[in-house]
Amino acid sequence: MTPAEIAPKDRLIVALDLPSVDAAEAMIAKLGDSVSFYKIGYQLAYGGGLPLIGKLADAGKKVFADLKMHDIGNTVARGTESVAKLGATFVTVHAYPQTMKGAFEGRGSANLKILAVTVLTSYNDDDLQEAGYRLGVSELVEARARQAQVLGVDGLVSSPEEVGALRKIVGHKMSLVTPGIRPAGAASGDQKRIMTPGRAIAAGADYLVVGRPVVEAADPKAAAEAIHAEIAQALLK
Repeated sequence: MTPAEIAPKDRLIVALDLPSVDAAEAMIAKLGDSVSFYKIGYQLAYGGGLPLIGKLADAGKKVFADLKMHDIGNTVARGTESVAKLGATFVTVHAYPQTMKGAFEGRGSANLKILAVTVLTSYNDDDLQEAGYRLGVSELVEARARQAQVLGVDGLVSSPEEVGALRKIVGHKMSLVTPGIRPAGAASGDQKRIMTPGRAIAAGADYLVVGRPVVEAADPKAAAEAIHAEIAQALLK
Protein backbone atom coordinates (compact mmCIF):
# COMPACT_ATOMS: atom_id res chain seq x y z
CA MET A 1 0.00 0.00 0.00
CA THR A 2 1.36 3.42 -0.94
CA PRO A 3 1.07 6.34 1.53
CA ALA A 4 -1.63 7.94 -0.62
CA GLU A 5 -3.76 4.81 -0.25
CA ILE A 6 -3.83 4.88 3.56
CA ALA A 7 -7.16 6.27 4.78
CA PRO A 8 -6.98 8.97 7.49
CA LYS A 9 -8.77 6.65 9.93
CA ASP A 10 -6.18 3.90 9.40
CA ARG A 11 -3.29 6.27 10.11
CA LEU A 12 -4.19 6.59 13.79
CA ILE A 13 -2.86 3.78 15.98
CA VAL A 14 -4.36 3.93 19.46
CA ALA A 15 -2.01 2.62 22.13
CA LEU A 16 -3.78 0.31 24.55
CA ASP A 17 -1.35 1.13 27.36
CA LEU A 18 -3.68 -0.27 29.98
CA PRO A 19 -3.16 -2.64 32.93
CA SER A 20 -5.44 -5.50 31.95
CA VAL A 21 -7.28 -7.19 29.11
CA ASP A 22 -10.58 -6.19 30.71
CA ALA A 23 -9.56 -2.53 30.68
CA ALA A 24 -8.38 -2.83 27.08
CA GLU A 25 -11.58 -4.48 25.92
CA ALA A 26 -13.65 -1.81 27.68
CA MET A 27 -11.69 0.88 25.85
CA ILE A 28 -12.07 -0.93 22.52
CA ALA A 29 -15.83 -1.04 23.10
CA LYS A 30 -15.90 2.70 23.85
CA LEU A 31 -13.97 3.49 20.67
CA GLY A 32 -16.13 1.21 18.53
CA ASP A 33 -15.74 1.72 14.80
CA SER A 34 -13.88 5.01 15.26
CA VAL A 35 -10.55 3.14 15.54
CA SER A 36 -9.25 0.47 13.17
CA PHE A 37 -5.65 0.13 14.42
CA TYR A 38 -4.42 -0.63 17.94
CA LYS A 39 -1.04 -0.92 19.60
CA ILE A 40 -0.31 -3.53 22.26
CA GLY A 41 2.87 -2.80 24.18
CA TYR A 42 4.69 -4.12 27.23
CA GLN A 43 2.10 -3.29 29.86
CA LEU A 44 -0.80 -5.06 28.19
CA ALA A 45 1.29 -7.84 26.61
CA TYR A 46 2.73 -8.80 30.00
CA GLY A 47 -0.73 -8.48 31.53
CA GLY A 48 -2.09 -11.32 29.41
CA GLY A 49 -2.86 -9.26 26.32
CA LEU A 50 -1.05 -11.20 23.59
CA PRO A 51 -4.13 -13.32 22.71
CA LEU A 52 -5.98 -10.04 22.17
CA ILE A 53 -3.90 -9.60 18.99
CA GLY A 54 -5.68 -12.51 17.34
CA LYS A 55 -9.07 -11.45 18.70
CA LEU A 56 -8.69 -7.96 17.24
CA ALA A 57 -7.40 -9.33 13.94
CA ASP A 58 -10.40 -11.66 13.71
CA ALA A 59 -12.64 -8.62 14.25
CA GLY A 60 -11.08 -6.89 11.25
CA LYS A 61 -8.76 -4.61 13.22
CA LYS A 62 -5.03 -4.11 12.65
CA VAL A 63 -2.61 -4.60 15.52
CA PHE A 64 0.82 -3.10 16.16
CA ALA A 65 2.72 -5.45 18.51
CA ASP A 66 5.12 -2.95 20.08
CA LEU A 67 7.46 -5.47 21.67
CA LYS A 68 10.77 -3.76 20.83
CA MET A 69 12.64 -7.04 20.59
CA HIS A 70 16.42 -6.98 20.98
CA ASP A 71 18.50 -10.10 21.56
CA ILE A 72 20.79 -12.44 19.67
CA GLY A 73 19.63 -13.00 16.12
CA ASN A 74 18.25 -16.51 16.58
CA THR A 75 16.17 -15.51 19.61
CA VAL A 76 14.71 -12.53 17.75
CA ALA A 77 13.98 -14.74 14.73
CA ARG A 78 12.03 -17.25 16.79
CA GLY A 79 10.17 -14.50 18.63
CA THR A 80 9.20 -12.82 15.37
CA GLU A 81 8.00 -16.16 14.00
CA SER A 82 5.68 -16.51 17.00
CA VAL A 83 4.33 -12.97 16.70
CA ALA A 84 3.57 -13.57 13.01
CA LYS A 85 1.33 -16.49 13.99
CA LEU A 86 -0.69 -14.25 16.32
CA GLY A 87 -1.95 -12.15 13.41
CA ALA A 88 -0.20 -8.84 14.13
CA THR A 89 0.23 -6.29 11.34
CA PHE A 90 3.37 -4.60 12.71
CA VAL A 91 6.03 -5.68 15.21
CA THR A 92 8.90 -3.58 16.53
CA VAL A 93 12.52 -4.48 17.04
CA HIS A 94 15.37 -2.22 18.06
CA ALA A 95 17.35 -1.01 15.06
CA TYR A 96 20.54 -2.98 15.63
CA PRO A 97 21.73 -4.84 12.50
CA GLN A 98 21.79 -8.33 14.02
CA THR A 99 18.37 -7.79 15.60
CA MET A 100 16.85 -6.55 12.35
CA LYS A 101 18.36 -9.47 10.41
CA GLY A 102 16.93 -11.94 12.92
CA ALA A 103 13.46 -10.42 12.68
CA PHE A 104 13.57 -10.46 8.89
CA GLU A 105 14.53 -14.15 8.96
CA GLY A 106 11.84 -15.08 11.49
CA ARG A 107 9.09 -13.27 9.62
CA GLY A 108 9.57 -15.54 6.60
CA SER A 109 6.68 -15.31 4.15
CA ALA A 110 4.16 -13.98 6.70
CA ASN A 111 2.42 -10.65 6.15
CA LEU A 112 3.87 -9.24 9.36
CA LYS A 113 5.72 -5.94 8.82
CA ILE A 114 8.99 -5.34 10.67
CA LEU A 115 9.45 -1.86 12.14
CA ALA A 116 12.83 -0.79 13.44
CA VAL A 117 12.87 1.56 16.43
CA THR A 118 15.55 4.18 15.80
CA VAL A 119 15.85 6.24 19.02
CA LEU A 120 13.16 6.28 21.71
CA THR A 121 11.14 9.50 21.86
CA SER A 122 11.98 9.93 25.55
CA TYR A 123 15.68 10.34 24.66
CA ASN A 124 17.59 13.48 23.75
CA ASP A 125 21.27 14.05 22.96
CA ASP A 126 22.21 14.15 26.65
CA ASP A 127 20.50 10.81 27.28
CA LEU A 128 22.41 9.19 24.41
CA GLN A 129 25.71 10.57 25.66
CA GLU A 130 24.96 9.25 29.15
CA ALA A 131 24.25 5.83 27.61
CA GLY A 132 27.64 5.82 25.88
CA TYR A 133 26.71 6.82 22.32
CA ARG A 134 29.00 9.20 20.46
CA LEU A 135 26.26 10.30 18.03
CA GLY A 136 23.42 12.69 18.76
CA VAL A 137 19.77 11.80 18.18
CA SER A 138 19.49 12.97 14.56
CA GLU A 139 22.77 11.36 13.50
CA LEU A 140 21.96 8.04 15.17
CA VAL A 141 18.42 7.97 13.76
CA GLU A 142 19.71 8.56 10.22
CA ALA A 143 22.49 5.97 10.55
CA ARG A 144 20.04 3.33 11.78
CA ALA A 145 17.57 4.22 9.03
CA ARG A 146 20.19 3.60 6.35
CA GLN A 147 21.07 0.23 7.91
CA ALA A 148 17.40 -0.75 8.09
CA GLN A 149 16.89 0.22 4.47
CA VAL A 150 19.78 -1.96 3.32
CA LEU A 151 18.44 -4.91 5.33
CA GLY A 152 14.96 -4.65 3.80
CA VAL A 153 13.09 -3.65 6.95
CA ASP A 154 9.52 -2.51 6.24
CA GLY A 155 9.41 0.64 8.29
CA LEU A 156 10.90 2.85 10.97
CA VAL A 157 9.72 4.19 14.30
CA SER A 158 11.03 7.62 15.17
CA SER A 159 9.90 10.82 16.77
CA PRO A 160 8.07 13.20 14.42
CA GLU A 161 11.04 15.56 14.60
CA GLU A 162 13.10 13.19 12.45
CA VAL A 163 10.38 12.24 9.96
CA GLY A 164 11.26 14.85 7.35
CA ALA A 165 14.92 13.82 7.23
CA LEU A 166 14.00 10.12 7.18
CA ARG A 167 11.58 10.58 4.29
CA LYS A 168 14.44 12.05 2.23
CA ILE A 169 16.58 8.98 3.02
CA VAL A 170 14.05 6.18 2.49
CA GLY A 171 11.56 7.79 0.11
CA HIS A 172 8.17 6.09 0.19
CA LYS A 173 9.49 2.53 0.24
CA MET A 174 9.34 2.32 4.02
CA SER A 175 6.52 3.19 6.42
CA LEU A 176 7.26 5.89 8.99
CA VAL A 177 5.49 5.40 12.32
CA THR A 178 5.65 8.17 14.90
CA PRO A 179 4.91 8.06 18.62
CA GLY A 180 5.38 11.27 20.59
CA ILE A 181 2.13 12.67 19.16
CA ARG A 182 0.31 15.18 21.34
CA PRO A 183 -2.72 17.19 20.22
CA ALA A 184 -2.45 20.93 20.92
CA GLY A 185 -2.83 21.55 24.63
CA ALA A 186 -2.14 17.96 25.71
CA ALA A 187 0.52 17.23 28.35
CA SER A 188 3.84 15.96 26.97
CA GLY A 189 4.26 13.39 29.76
CA ASP A 190 7.61 11.58 29.49
CA GLN A 191 8.06 12.37 25.79
CA LYS A 192 10.80 14.83 24.83
CA ARG A 193 10.48 14.99 21.02
CA ILE A 194 6.81 15.61 20.29
CA MET A 195 4.54 17.12 17.61
CA THR A 196 0.84 17.63 16.92
CA PRO A 197 -0.93 15.13 14.62
CA GLY A 198 -1.31 17.60 11.77
CA ARG A 199 2.32 18.69 11.84
CA ALA A 200 3.54 15.07 11.98
CA ILE A 201 1.48 14.11 8.92
CA ALA A 202 2.64 17.22 7.09
CA ALA A 203 6.23 16.27 7.90
CA GLY A 204 5.76 12.90 6.18
CA ALA A 205 4.56 10.43 8.82
CA ASP A 206 2.40 7.54 7.61
CA TYR A 207 1.04 6.39 10.98
CA LEU A 208 0.65 8.18 14.32
CA VAL A 209 0.71 6.35 17.65
CA VAL A 210 -1.43 8.07 20.28
CA GLY A 211 -2.09 6.70 23.75
CA ARG A 212 -2.93 8.89 26.72
CA PRO A 213 -4.60 11.75 24.78
CA VAL A 214 -7.19 9.20 23.61
CA VAL A 215 -7.48 6.54 26.32
CA GLU A 216 -7.42 9.07 29.17
CA ALA A 217 -9.83 11.49 27.48
CA ALA A 218 -13.27 12.10 28.97
CA ASP A 219 -14.68 10.97 25.62
CA PRO A 220 -12.12 8.67 23.94
CA LYS A 221 -14.18 8.27 20.77
CA ALA A 222 -14.48 12.02 20.29
CA ALA A 223 -10.75 12.40 20.92
CA ALA A 224 -9.93 9.80 18.26
CA GLU A 225 -12.31 11.38 15.76
CA ALA A 226 -10.76 14.80 16.35
CA ILE A 227 -7.36 13.35 15.47
CA HIS A 228 -8.82 11.75 12.33
CA ALA A 229 -10.12 15.17 11.29
CA GLU A 230 -6.75 16.79 11.90
CA ILE A 231 -5.01 14.07 9.87
CA ALA A 232 -7.47 14.48 7.00
CA GLN A 233 -6.97 18.23 7.00
CA ALA A 234 -3.18 17.87 6.94
CA LEU A 235 -3.39 15.47 3.97
CA LEU A 236 -5.26 18.10 1.93
CA LYS A 237 -2.41 20.61 2.18
